Amino acid sequence: MRLFSTIRWFSTTLGAALALAPAPALPQAQQEITIWSCKDKDGRTHVTNLREDTTGKNCKVVQQSRVQVVPAVTPAAKPPTAFPREDAQTRASAKARQRDILEKELAQEEQALDLARKELVEQESVRYGDERNYARVLERLQKYRDAVELHEKNIDSLRRELSNLNR
Repeated sequence: MRLFSTIRWFSTTLGAALALAPAPALPQAQQEITIWSCKDKDGRTHVTNLREDTTGKNCKVVQQSRVQVVPAVTPAAKPPTAFPREDAQTRASAKARQRDILEKELAQEEQALDLARKELVEQESVRYGDERNYARVLERLQKYRDAVELHEKNIDSLRRELSNLNR
């Protein structure tokens, strides 16, 4: 009977001790931060947080607080296998769609270039009565030349993109 009561006392005491003990936590650091405002013998005011700077000066505590520093918990990174994969068939169909779109745009730009060149030739053959000065003719034709140049640059860019698809 005595043995049974001793075991029961030990188990209840141990259980109570474990219940009152704090759970193991992350390592934490506690730090006290104090800020002093000090006047030296010349009357100048200095503000410091270093205790050794307060010696020999008339200092008053401006702020005092305890700061508890807890290390950041980094979330577990996803393994690289979790990223979505693209198979060869999906990639090939995407390239084919892209090639079709680029070829359609190239055809449209070539048609727009032909139209812009025709308009430029047409405007170069016309001379209005108020354009006695050749600078005015050049000024009027400049927007047509700019349109031709823009379409030529677009065609070059589309051809470059099409050639990059073959890589």
